[in-house]
Amino acid sequence: MDAINLIFMYVLWCELEEDAERGHRRRRWRYCRHLCNTNGEARHYCQINVTVPVLKRFFYGEDTRPDFRLGREAIQVLLGALQTERQHGWGPTLETLVFLFWIATGSAYRVVARVFGMPITSIHRMVHRIAEEVVAVREKFIRLPQTEEELLAMGEGFARLAGHPAFIKAAGAMAVCDHQGRFIDTYMGFPGSVHDSRILRNSLIYLSGNYPPPGYFILGDGGYPCLSEPMALITPYKRPLTSMAEQRFNTHHSRGRSIVERAFGMMKTRFRCIFLEALEVHSEFVPKVVTACAVLHNICIGVGDEVIVEDVAMGDDPPPERECGAESRKDILPHQKEEGILPLSSPLSYSHSCSCHCSSACPCSSHLLLFLHPHPNLAWAGGERAHDHWR
Repeated sequence: MDAINLIFMYVLWCELEEDAERGHRRRRWRYCRHLCNTNGEARHYCQINVTVPVLKRFFYGEDTRPDFRLGREAIQVLLGALQTERQHGWGPTLETLVFLFWIATGSAYRVVARVFGMPITSIHRMVHRIAEEVVAVREKFIRLPQTEEELLAMGEGFARLAGHPAFIKAAGAMAVCDHQGRFIDTYMGFPGSVHDSRILRNSLIYLSGNYPPPGYFILGDGGYPCLSEPMALITPYKRPLTSMAEQRFNTHHSRGRSIVERAFGMMKTRFRCIFLEALEVHSEFVPKVVTACAVLHNICIGVGDEVIVEDVAMGDDPPPERECGAESRKDILPHQKEEGILPLSSPLSYSHSCSCHCSSACPCSSHLLLFLHPHPNLAWAGGERAHDHWR
């Protein structure tokens, strides 16, 4: 009998415990419903904790650049592009601000958590989720020219930059920027220690072979080989230069692609804590971060929120031990001349890689190409003769 009584008492105790738990849940649900009916729409964290200094500066209309490295107008454009419903109470605005603060400061998740007064795990999830969402809307802000008018406007901008009519009608590929420093295509993920030519040969533009279009060629820096197939690519003359024509060509070549260096410089200046310091994240996450930086850079360019960058030196000349691609250049020129297109005097694109000597999945593994259409009035003598036009 004692054993039966003990079993009966245990079952009764379990039933009472479950009944008490059900009652607790019902009371909590009624209380939450009462709060919703009383206060209307449920509040988000960023509204309740608006006194947090970094959020207070945002919601009270102060300058957002010191904390987020983006102006208020650029942040609103980003928020408009990331219109995603949330199934929790943080809210898209707060999550975006957390991501922008992290990418602007390059701080550890623990530091960001202290700034916003939030759990570290929540910060980690927000940063990765918003980074993926920014990458998902990449096509809205990073795209190749779609019309002939866009190509012509871009080329005219490059003509002004280069100070020569040869640089006319621009387009882009690989990791590309236009005459305003806006990225129109990106290609990232290779370690910074990988040679430029290997990155080129693994790029989509090289493998597809359908860009640039016929009659165009790409102008690359000294780290790339001269190519005629599957894409036409011409590099600057290496030293010692043998004529004034070669010197003039290299000068205009450098002027036309200076915007590429400035585009990288603007992005590195805006997000200096990401690009100029060690980024302690998984290597697979790095390309997403860099792509997000490129998207934010384009948004800032679009709203006129630019940063001033000092002019940087251009690395035109390939190292002495590398071939300058003279044979490939000779192969390209006769073919272009038969079509009435005179290539060396009409640079189409610039390919650039960073020289920061990084060794892992470096953001600087992005490469820029600026495409330019040939000018019909230029002449190429070919062979040992110089371009008379550059004299």
